[in-house]
Amino acid sequence: MRTAVIRSQERTVDGHTGVGGEDLRDPGDPRAVAPRDARELSRQFFRRLAELEEGTREYQYARNTLIEMNMSLVRFAAGRFRGRGDDMDDVVQTGMIGLIKAIDRFELSREVEFTSFALPYIVGEIKRFFRDTTWAVHVPRRLQELRVELAKAREELSSRLDREPTVAELATLMNISEQQVIEGQIAANGYNSSSLDAALTGDGPEHGESVLADFIGVEEERLALVEDFHALAPLMAELSDRDREILHMRFVEEATQAEIGERLGCSQMHVSRLIKRIITRLRTGMLGELGCA
Repeated sequence: MRTAVIRSQERTVDGHTGVGGEDLRDPGDPRAVAPRDARELSRQFFRRLAELEEGTREYQYARNTLIEMNMSLVRFAAGRFRGRGDDMDDVVQTGMIGLIKAIDRFELSREVEFTSFALPYIVGEIKRFFRDTTWAVHVPRRLQELRVELAKAREELSSRLDREPTVAELATLMNISEQQVIEGQIAANGYNSSSLDAALTGDGPEHGESVLADFIGVEEERLALVEDFHALAPLMAELSDRDREILHMRFVEEATQAEIGERLGCSQMHVSRLIKRIITRLRTGMLGELGCA
C-alpha cells in the first residue's frame, strides 16, 4: 500500500540514503504521519540512525524526526490516565521522556516492533510521575505501589461480588496479610488532601460561607499551656535562686506560707509579700503591657 510519506515525488533528507540504497524520505510534518505509516518510516530512520555519528546534524535530525513521528504513542498511553485530576499536558510531557529513552535504547536487531518496545518506557515514566509527585503526603514507595495493587484488587472483587470486598477477601486475592491490606488503605489516605481553608456551602443563607477548618479538629487547651511554659522559662531563669526556691516550695512541694516562713526564717506575712512580688513580675513579663493594665 502506497502512503503519503513514501511516494516517489517526496524529497530525500540531506542527500542521505538508507539500507540497500533506499532513499531516506522527508516525512514532511512528522507529527501528521499516520501511526501505520510511522511504523515503516520509523524503521528507515532507525536504520539511518545506526549509521550516523552521534552529535552530528544528520543524527540529530533523524532522532528528532523519530520523536515527533511517534508522539501519538505518548498521547495513547497518556489517555489511560485521564480523570486522575492532573494536567494532561504534564502527563504527556512526562511520557515524552519515556519515548526519548526508548528511541535512544532501541535496536532493530531486537526484531520487535518499536511500538511494543516503547510503550513500557512511556507508561513507566507516567506511573513514576504519579507515584513520586502527586501524593499529598509522602509515603514509602512500597506503600504507593501497594495502593495501586489494592485499587486493582478492589475493582476486580467489586465487579465479581457486586459489593465492596472485605479486608479478608482483598488479602486472600492479593496473597498478603490483612494487616498489610489495612496498612495500604491507611497509606492511600495520603494521596489526596484538601485545604483547611477550602470554602464549604452553609446550611442556609443565615449561616454564610464556612471553611473546612470549622468542622475538623477541636480546641486543645494543653497547647496553650505549652506556649505558656515556653514564655515562662526565660523569665524563671532571670529570677534569683531564693525566688525560684520560694516558688518551688509553694507550687511544687505545695508547702504553706507558714511552713515556707519557718524554713526561710521570716514571717508568714513576709512570705506572702514575696510570693506576690514574684508572681507580679512573671505576669508582667509574660503579658507585657497587658500585664500592667
